[in-house]
Amino acid sequence: MARTDLNQLMWFQAVAEERSSTKAAAKLGVAQSTLSHTIKQLEARTAGERLMQTIAPRIGEIEDEIAALMAFREKPSGTIRLTLSDHALESVVWPKLKPVLSAYPDIGVELILDSTFRNIVEEGFNAGVRLGESVEKDMIAVRIGADWRLVAVASPAYFAAHGAPKHPQDLVRHVCINMRHETAGGLYAWEFEKDGQALRVRVNGQLTFNNSYAMIDAAVNGYGIAYVPENIVERHVVSGLLVQVLDDWSPFFDGYFLYFPSRRQNLPAFKVIVDALRHRDRSGL
Repeated sequence: MARTDLNQLMWFQAVAEERSSTKAAAKLGVAQSTLSHTIKQLEARTAGERLMQTIAPRIGEIEDEIAALMAFREKPSGTIRLTLSDHALESVVWPKLKPVLSAYPDIGVELILDSTFRNIVEEGFNAGVRLGESVEKDMIAVRIGADWRLVAVASPAYFAAHGAPKHPQDLVRHVCINMRHETAGGLYAWEFEKDGQALRVRVNGQLTFNNSYAMIDAAVNGYGIAYVPENIVERHVVSGLLVQVLDDWSPFFDGYFLYFPSRRQNLPAFKVIVDALRHRDRSGL
């Protein structure tokens, strides 16, 4: 028996429902002569009334399944992979992600923590998080956090023993806790600015980390002066565990941005993540 095309069955159903080949042809967008010829061929192989009773519910089921599949396709689901630093995660990304994960249980998020500049396309990431000044020009960049700055801090005991620096250049005579930049492969030269004068100071000390939280812990325990993000050390300053110095020399940096290639922005799950992370000022804009 010749295989019947599904389109032919749907055309047959349209004619039966409209009770007019002219109206059915207009509804389907096909020529009336083509439609009439197809229906005659179909009726020649089958009993029209019985065929109609058989196919009508099955075509309805197929249409329902297609609608369900389309709805599933538009439902935010799947895993979004992000590369970011520990500071970006704790200070910006994680607080904003928590309510999203609760609201969208079908969205998974994989977070790879490092301070290197990963190639997000080659390494299979949907997006990365960087400071605004470090984002490539060919990427779409969405601000996800406010500007922030690094501040110099040490324990009261350290300053009692060594005194406090009055100028950034005084740091070369102090014990400092270094930060290694994995991307650059070297130690971070502390950046300061005041009244248009910019300074970069290379410091020395017993300890070197690639993690701000470890630097804070070392500073609390008296191992020297650390230069760390203000928004994660301010509670230590408020509590008196650490003392902040050189405040008027600490400049603000561009905040964090989510960056990604343009072709990645159409996934429903990714749109949800981007909207959740997007930075809004106090007015909500």
